[in-house]
Order: sequence, then C-alpha cells, then structure tokens
Amino acid sequence: MKTNTPEAGESGTALLMTMIMTGVALATLAGVMEYAATNARLVDRANQFSRATAAAEAATEKVVTHIAQDFLNGGQAYVLANLSSYQSITPTAADSSFWSDWEFNDATGNLGRTFVQSGGAVNYTVINSAYAGLQGFATTFTVVSNARQIDSYQNVPAGVLEQVQLAGIPIFQFAMYTSGDMEISCGQPFTVTGRVHSNGQLYVEPDSSLTFLSSVTAVGSILFQRDPLDTRGSPSGSAVYLVPDVANVPALTLPIGTSNSPTAIREIIEPPAPFEDPTSPLGRSRYVNQADMVVVVSDTGVSATSGEYNGFGTAVPANQLNGFISTTNSFFDARENKTVLPIDINIAGLDTWSATNINIRLALGGMDVSSIYVLDRRTVGAATLGAVRVVNGVQLPPRGLTIATGQPLYVLGDFNQTNNAFLGTSNTTTTLPASLVGDAITILSTGWSDANSTASYKSRLASPTTVNAAILAGAVDTTLGHYGGGMENFPRFLELWGATPFTYNGSMVKLFPSLYATNTWGGTNVYAPPVRKWAFDINFNNPLKLPPLTPSLLSVNRSQWATVAPNQTTAPVSF
Repeated sequence: MKTNTPEAGESGTALLMTMIMTGVALATLAGVMEYAATNARLVDRANQFSRATAAAEAATEKVVTHIAQDFLNGGQAYVLANLSSYQSITPTAADSSFWSDWEFNDATGNLGRTFVQSGGAVNYTVINSAYAGLQGFATTFTVVSNARQIDSYQNVPAGVLEQVQLAGIPIFQFAMYTSGDMEISCGQPFTVTGRVHSNGQLYVEPDSSLTFLSSVTAVGSILFQRDPLDTRGSPSGSAVYLVPDVANVPALTLPIGTSNSPTAIREIIEPPAPFEDPTSPLGRSRYVNQADMVVVVSDTGVSATSGEYNGFGTAVPANQLNGFISTTNSFFDARENKTVLPIDINIAGLDTWSATNINIRLALGGMDVSSIYVLDRRTVGAATLGAVRVVNGVQLPPRGLTIATGQPLYVLGDFNQTNNAFLGTSNTTTTLPASLVGDAITILSTGWSDANSTASYKSRLASPTTVNAAILAGAVDTTLGHYGGGMENFPRFLELWGATPFTYNGSMVKLFPSLYATNTWGGTNVYAPPVRKWAFDINFNNPLKLPPLTPSLLSVNRSQWATVAPNQTTAPVSF
C-alpha cells in the first residue's frame, strides 16, 4: 500500500505562511492598539483643552462682571481707578472647591493674575448694542486669562480673550426718555422726530394719529393700550413706526452708585446729605456739585458761590446778584392751586454779568458761567410753592446754559433763539446748548401775565412761544382713575392755547416722581393745550453741542470673545 506524505519543503512553507500571517495580525493589532491609544490621548487632550478653555472663560467672566458692576455704579473713572484690582482677580477655591487644582496666569507669565487693559482714549462713536445707531463716549477693555489643570498629566493650557465696550450715552440723544414706564396718548396728530426709549413698559395709546420717525425701544413691552390704572377706555387712534420698534432691550442706567429706581434717580437734582463725599458715584452725579455756580436763597437773602468742582467757596458779591436774581414776584398756578413764589433768574442780566464778573470767571479759568444750581431754603406755607423761573432767556451766555434745581421750574417766554426768523420753526442753527432741570417744568407763554394768573384759564390767553432746550424733570404718574398726562403733557401749561402753537426743539427726559408739584393732570380751569410743533434738536447728536452737564446713561456691550494661544494678549485678526 502506498502512503502519500507532504514533502519537507511544503511543510516549511505552510509554517512560514502561518508565522507571516500571525506577524501581520500582531502588527495590525499593535497598530490598532496604538491608534486607539493615540486617539484616546487626542480625545483626552481635546477634552482637557475644552476644560481649560472653560476655566479661562470663567476667569475672564469673573473680571468682566466686576468691571461691568463698577462701571454701572460709578462710571468709567471708577473702572480706571480699579484697574489694578481687576488684574488680581481669578477663580479661587473660595469660590468653589473645584478651582483648587487649577492654575491661572495673565498670559505674560504672572501666576494668579488676569490680563486687563484699557483701550485708551474715550471716543464718541456708534456703540455695540441693541440700540441701532446709538452713539456714546466709549472705550474697549481687553481681558485675557490662561488656565491649566495642575494635576492633569497632559498639562494642556488654554487662553481666552474677551473684549467689553463701556459706553456713556448722553441722555439727551433721545427725543423722549423715561426711567420707568412711558405713556403717549396724543389727542391731536403728533409726530415724534427722534429716538424714544422707555426703561420700563411703553404704552402707546393715541386718540389721534401718532407717527414715530426714529427708533422706538423699551426694556419692557411696547403695548398698544392704556396703562392698566388708566380707566379712560381703549385708545381710538393709530400708531405708525417708520423704523421697527424693539422691545425687551437691556436697561440703560445712570452711574449713581445705587439702584436706578425713579426715586433713587431723583437724588441727582437734590442737595447732598451732610458729609456726603462729592467724589462718590452719587456725589459726582449731583447737579449741585457739578454746576459752575450755586445760588442759595433763604429767608434772609440770596447768596452765590462757585461750584464744588470749580473752586468751591468763591463768593459773588450780593450787589452783583441783584442784577439778575429777584425774589419779589408771585403768581398763581391753577394746576397746583397754589401761589408760586419764584426765584426769578433774568438770563439777559446773567449773560451781561457773566461776561464781566471777576469772581466766578477766575474760578472757571476765565470762562463764562454755563451752569447754575438754585437751592431754595425759604420757609413756605401750605398754600404757597417755592420755585425757580427763568425770564428774558432769548440770549444765553456764550457757552450755553443749564439751569437746575430740586424745585419746580417755570420758563417765561421765548428761550434760546436770537433769530426772530427761526421762532416757531425747528431751525436751531443759531441756538446754544441748553437744558432745564427741575421737579417739574411749566411753560408760560410770551403772553403770560402774573397779575392775570388768578383769572379763568379762558382769560389767560397764550401767545406763540418757542423754547429750545432739553428738559429733564419729574412728573406725576398715572394712578387708578387719574391719567398722568403722558409725554404729550410732560411740559406743563397754565394758559388757553387753542390754535396758538408752542414750538419746542429739544429732548424730553422724565426721570423721577415730582416731589413738590404733585397735583394730578386733568384738573379744570388749568389750560387748553397748544398746537404742538415739537422736534428733537439734532444738535444733540453732536457731542460738542450737548447741553452743559448732560448726564450719560451707561451701557456694557460685549465686543469680542475668542480662544487665543497661551501668552497672546491681542485679539485674533479676522479676514
């Protein structure tokens, strides 16, 4: 019997092939394992980088939060004063035990530090915000942090850069602005030519045609209805927005160091409490501290000195004050049902005095007075009302003029227009920067007579009057069954106007509840409304033409966020 067996060569070939295939399999397995290990390391590194990026972002956010809070409380000067303190801020174990094994540096080699740098000069520019086209005094701060987890075997660092724009927005850049709710309920066709903003709800409730030519914004809702406390029924008119209205925008605040409630904001027109630091956020915001001249009227007489920031204590001789300040007049205010005892400021007399006086000019570096705060410390009875009144205000001092007081403020006759051809028009090319600031603002026409003030309103006949100035004042808000008058009645009247026009070019800012002129709108024998020829003064879009002591609203705007290489402190270039 014949048996076939494999030859030796064939057996060796099979073994060799087996060994080769096994080697290939082992190599493949090793490759797969190395790939898996490498991929695992890459995934772990990516995860570690993500964690480090999040940690670096937490560091920058912590700093940006402090910067924003300080800016909103005290303005840009307060932020710059605290710049070094921001550089020492990082997340710590005191914030959370999570940060106990994290290390931070400022991208320049300093551990436990954050890179914080000011953008330098403040520029007047269009700001980065929800308010399209709004301009302000802005600068950008850059914040950079590098972070790494100390016990991470891969030691993966990450850097994050954030830029935040801090902007001060002149409050008179709005045609209408309110710190709380706003109501507009016109009874005749009305066109608003400038920006409108409510820091609360905006009730658009016309009983005629109402047209907005510029942007309309509100922190709350924009509602075509009356305030829930207003019981007059539904609005019967129409509203047209030529620019889309925007609701639920970020609030704009004043740097007063406290909440921005209307009651808190009122402090900017009041004198300070004893021993208040004039350099505190609120102290810097008070008109009495900023004014070129402070006039004090008491039961014993009138005195005046230069302001807190202009050589406080430089006195004006009493005989000079007699040339432009008087306390001898009185008239009846039918809305308040009180006799008003005005401190009359004769603007023509002030202009003449300001050009030649020595005392205040020295304190002002040789310049004319451009702002006056009037403090009324007289004792008045329940049937009387202390107030300030500006008269003969056609010609202002060369630098313009702001008159501020915590009392009600009355304006008698034309104000801030020397060109008779422009009276009754929106032409403000010959006007000077001006604002009127007080508890409430009442317009008395060129036809006003103190002697006739107690007569029926039908006998108090108004004459055409033009006022060119920003108005910052209080108002009596709507209560149940008592409409507050809305922005259309923000400037108050005491005469029969009817077909007689009141021309107003400026900016109307309602910030707080009136404290002294507190009777509600809508009483009998008070006034009949004028033909309202109102316009936003486009001069206020130019920072060089803003009224003296214009307050600025503050806005914090995020500009850029980016991951950056370790040790990089500049924003990446975009292509």
